[in-house]
Amino acid sequence: MKNISQYNQRVNNVILLPVLLLCMISVSFGGNLSLKQAVYTGLAKNPGLTQIWKRYEALKEIPSQVKSLPDPIVNIGLINLPTNTFDIAQEPMTNVQIGFSQYFPYPDKLDLKGEIAEFEARTAFHTVGEVRLLLISHIESTWWQVYYFDRALETIDNNQVLLRQFIRIAEEKYKTGQGLQQDVLLAQLALSKLLDQEIQVKAFRRNQSINLNLLMGKKASKQIKLGKKRIKSLSHKMNEKYLYRLAVDYRPSLKREESKVLAATSRLSLARKGYYPDFNVAVSYADRRGYNPGIFNDARSDLFSLKVGIKIPLYYKTKQSRAVQQRFIEQQESYASMEDEKLKVMAEISKNYTDYNKAKKQLLLFRTGILPQARQTVESMRSGYQVSKVDFLNLIQSQVTLYNYELMYWKALTVSMQALSGIKANVGEVNIYE
Repeated sequence: MKNISQYNQRVNNVILLPVLLLCMISVSFGGNLSLKQAVYTGLAKNPGLTQIWKRYEALKEIPSQVKSLPDPIVNIGLINLPTNTFDIAQEPMTNVQIGFSQYFPYPDKLDLKGEIAEFEARTAFHTVGEVRLLLISHIESTWWQVYYFDRALETIDNNQVLLRQFIRIAEEKYKTGQGLQQDVLLAQLALSKLLDQEIQVKAFRRNQSINLNLLMGKKASKQIKLGKKRIKSLSHKMNEKYLYRLAVDYRPSLKREESKVLAATSRLSLARKGYYPDFNVAVSYADRRGYNPGIFNDARSDLFSLKVGIKIPLYYKTKQSRAVQQRFIEQQESYASMEDEKLKVMAEISKNYTDYNKAKKQLLLFRTGILPQARQTVESMRSGYQVSKVDFLNLIQSQVTLYNYELMYWKALTVSMQALSGIKANVGEVNIYE
């Protein structure tokens, strides 16, 4: 293949580099699982990626096989042996024969077969790249989902602390006759709801941890504690049209479809070669014993034979012509599949790009407006309740509202990072960050 050595080097980088980096990262981060460590662990240990890589390695061995001539055939025989004496010198037609035959396909047929196998190996190589990108995206998306549940548990814990404070305030006011018992019960009910949500979120986190372990090729029961995070942003130059162009140049699934088109084109060329004959060349040497009868009683001469066989495409209307039509249709199918894949990739880029920008705007709104305002509202309500100017129900509702906004903030952050990971997977091995 034209660039097969470059492909081999790139795949070695894909498989071997994560193993080396994993060793260094493991030392750096100890027991906490950073996003980078999760990715490189998955690349080094995920059995699905290893399976695709091994398939590529196997397909690399095919081109040289199919480009080689068929193995020759050596024949050894005893010809016209008389059965009355079994004496090889009795009859002049008796001979010990050794022969050699070799099949020769029409010129370029073997080269086309090798070309097809090379394109199939290239297709497998791009499949390795595609599976690798999707694995990274799934690991990053799952890691951020676990991260979200961790932040949700922190938010629940903080709100539980605040509600317990509200309960104490309500109890003190009730004891002094300034408050109502229903205020205490209302705060206790809100706390019980948070405890129930904590149980659910822990279960959700557990399930996502199992998924992350599986993606990393680890046991499902292994406990995961997340390490440091790094919030990234999409580069300002990465608009949709630019991302489309990057995907055309770098997305492995599109390169894979291109390789399939090239393989289909070579199969069509090979089918057209089917109209031309193949050849079979055979030579043999016959050893004869005994002597010719006559005056001089000469020794019998040995015999040499040469045969050339030609494979005639006599039934080309029902065989070769049909094969050409079949390969032509398959080529058109490959073109259609390539265009379909391109449309799907562009659609995924647009979806992730939209999700990212929406989440980014939400994050800005939460940070600069909603969350500060909600916190100020809770503090104001709390101060007002302590001096009996605010109803306790309003205080609880303001705290619940703040809690929901905090969860929405962390959800928006998670969605933005997951969308960013999706964009990266859709454009291929390109730095899209600021």
